[in-house]
Amino acid sequence: MTASASDPSQNAAGPVNEAMARFAATQPALPLAVALSGGADSTALLLACSERWPGQVHALHVHHGLQKAADDFEQHCIALCARLALPLHVQRVDARHAGGQSPEAVARDHRYEALGALAGQAGAQTVLIGQHADDQVETILLALSRGAGLRGLAAMPGAWTRGGVAYARPLLDVPGAALRAWLRWRGEAWIEDPSNASEQFTRNRIRARLLPVLEAAFPQFRSTFSRSAAHAAQAQQVLDEVATQDLAAAGLPPRISAIQALSRPRQANLLRHWLWVSHAVTPSSAQLTELLDQIAACKTRGHRMYLKVGGGFVQREGAAITWYLPS
Repeated sequence: MTASASDPSQNAAGPVNEAMARFAATQPALPLAVALSGGADSTALLLACSERWPGQVHALHVHHGLQKAADDFEQHCIALCARLALPLHVQRVDARHAGGQSPEAVARDHRYEALGALAGQAGAQTVLIGQHADDQVETILLALSRGAGLRGLAAMPGAWTRGGVAYARPLLDVPGAALRAWLRWRGEAWIEDPSNASEQFTRNRIRARLLPVLEAAFPQFRSTFSRSAAHAAQAQQVLDEVATQDLAAAGLPPRISAIQALSRPRQANLLRHWLWVSHAVTPSSAQLTELLDQIAACKTRGHRMYLKVGGGFVQREGAAITWYLPS
């Protein structure tokens, strides 16, 4: 297809082609798998990958069973992959959450578990996710609204590993509107998730109300927000390296005297790192502040410590602190 400089829909091919060229330059291990929901983003990614790596692309679809339209998503994906002659691997999961659990977190965990299993079945080396520049901006704004630190402000990485499976987001610099324009230019259909129209979800309110305002005030906001996220990710990497060194010096479990020898910000960095890498626990700001205060007050052998952190408790055991989950 030849793009005309006067046709905005055809010009959308530029951002998509440029993003795929950048990803191809990383020389991803083949074959690839694309997480296909049936929406515009994953449909565009599947088409772009199948054309660049013919015969080396699989589609993975996870049926969450969370809404009536889920069956329609699955049927759309089956029809699309049949038309494109691409192998499709489908897995159904029960992503319902229990009381006290985050619906988004539970669905995400089930989705990644299923994608990892499907990638293994397909023999795929890397799983690609179709999230784009608008998704990245929404993630950053959500992090800001929650008072997140650098890790949250770093938003979504372009590539990462989870459960031994490599993942990548090749379209993270492409606006959502450009993906849809590219699909319309090609005459490709996609399916809309009805839940995306509900403003009861914060992300949807950001998409519907804030992004148009940002577009009007700061037309380049997607690229500038992305640069800020990249700076935050780089800074977080440095903090992680420092925390790794400090934890190695403090030992496991970390000794109180070794923690006290550090500045308070460095203590906080060490404690976050220890709780996460050793126990997969993220303390709230209030919990971390109280823990730091207790460590500062721990001047005598008889000083006791027993604080709720995450779903468990931090307590003093001799010269060190430990975290445990009540039975």
